[in-house]
Amino acid sequence: MSKACRKTSSKQGGHGIGRRELLGGGGLLATSTLFYGGSLLAAPAGPQRKKGPDLYRSLGVHPLINCKGTYTIITGSLTLPEVKRAMEEASRYYVHLDELMDAVGRRLAELTRTEWGIVTAGCSAAETLATCACVAGANPENIQRLPNLDGLKDEVIIPRYSRNVYDHAVRMVGVKLVTVDNMQELEAAFGAQTAMVYILACPDDAGPFGLEPIAKVARRKGVPVFVDAAAEDLTPEVHLGRGADLVAYSGGKAVRGPQCAGLLLGRKNLCQAAWVNSAPHHAFGRSLKVGKEEIMGMLAAAEMWYKRDHKTEWKSWESWLGEIARQVKKVSAVSTEVLQPGSLSNRSPRLEIKWDGTSLGISGEEVYEQLLNGDPRIILARATGGYREGMEKSSVQIMPWMMQPGEEKIVASRLYEVLSDPPKIDRPAEPRGRPADVAGRWDAQLEFTLGKDDHIFFFEQRGKKLVGTHLGRTLVGGLKGRVEGNEIDFQSSQPYEGTRLPFRFTGRVQGDSIHGAVDLGEYGQARWMAHRYQYRS
Repeated sequence: MSKACRKTSSKQGGHGIGRRELLGGGGLLATSTLFYGGSLLAAPAGPQRKKGPDLYRSLGVHPLINCKGTYTIITGSLTLPEVKRAMEEASRYYVHLDELMDAVGRRLAELTRTEWGIVTAGCSAAETLATCACVAGANPENIQRLPNLDGLKDEVIIPRYSRNVYDHAVRMVGVKLVTVDNMQELEAAFGAQTAMVYILACPDDAGPFGLEPIAKVARRKGVPVFVDAAAEDLTPEVHLGRGADLVAYSGGKAVRGPQCAGLLLGRKNLCQAAWVNSAPHHAFGRSLKVGKEEIMGMLAAAEMWYKRDHKTEWKSWESWLGEIARQVKKVSAVSTEVLQPGSLSNRSPRLEIKWDGTSLGISGEEVYEQLLNGDPRIILARATGGYREGMEKSSVQIMPWMMQPGEEKIVASRLYEVLSDPPKIDRPAEPRGRPADVAGRWDAQLEFTLGKDDHIFFFEQRGKKLVGTHLGRTLVGGLKGRVEGNEIDFQSSQPYEGTRLPFRFTGRVQGDSIHGAVDLGEYGQARWMAHRYQYRS
């Protein structure tokens, strides 16, 4: 019984309603009335559900045509119809989750030709659960102690080329990541505390310091090797065949399963240990819950992976890029090039569209913004060239991987429209006057949506150009930017573990103080103010 049910059912007088009562035959759930506003009333009728894109537009959110890829921030991929049907059907019945995952594990093993598999709440969840399995095994006492690692193995070895923002999912268990740069350091890193080796699937995982030689050492030491293959095609044999023990995939990328699901495939005992470290079991991974709908939807996606005509899909992508290329090349001085993927991740051709922005009067970044803010909204893979950094070498890229049939005509039309007749763009006027003098130390305060923190900047200035150092509470990074008149604009980047924290500061200099805004990238916006440090003689 959950905490909430225990509290409710133990109220004085015994009037609390527990889980058993709610699920009892003919109970409250069988009626069409609810306690609403303190009285037994019919629940108020909600607004009629919108259909199609109006479902989002009714909330003021406008859907995108995805020419970028399977990024979680733009909701990954679109689930296959077969996946939707499986999830809908699964939602109609009750099952025992241990029995279900055991059966699904056997079927995943058959499909993928691996020892075993489980469905997880995404690839990051698979990383966390794999780490839990390698640290705690299936021992209930160890499982309950996490993330207290006293007396348990608490180190994970990782090649430097594998450090990335997603290895936070490994670190969250409390382990220390031991970063190595070569085979000699790898050999020396193994010890009594080594629980796992983590490798990011990428072009660098081949060669003399790749997966295969690393796995040979790990096997000799008795340490499991985990491979993060989130955005790859579902080809676990590529990694397991080179010595990996576990490999994980995102459900909401190439496989086109549920966005909140993933797969962990490989050694049976490790997969099963990962499962008991996860929900519905009371463990560190309890919050990484995957329901029967996601489990059956992910199985359906895996089934469909081996039925889909991948060659025909690829030809469709190439034809869409060809349509877009033909349209944009009608604009004088616009050229295109098809770029082929360099790895199994994000495996799709891309179209690069290039032009001289000074000649056309619009930069790559401005084209990107025009399509993103237009109707329909289109998000492109990337853009280069801006009016501040230089417009001469402008370009945008199209990735067709997540586009839907017919959208290529919309994208081609919009790109041709913007490139052939660029809209008038109000660019900020260049500040006038001599650049303000900001050289030296400045003490700053950043005000976030919640909370504030003190930072320090050291600026070195040559005319308009700035370089220097940005000190946060615990992190240090370089900065660069410029001062034009009284306007200051600079960027910094602070490294931490496998990622970097980006900052973009803009503001106005007023004597010995500066006020402005901070773009924190995926973490939103903040305000900042700074005061020139007064050195004492």
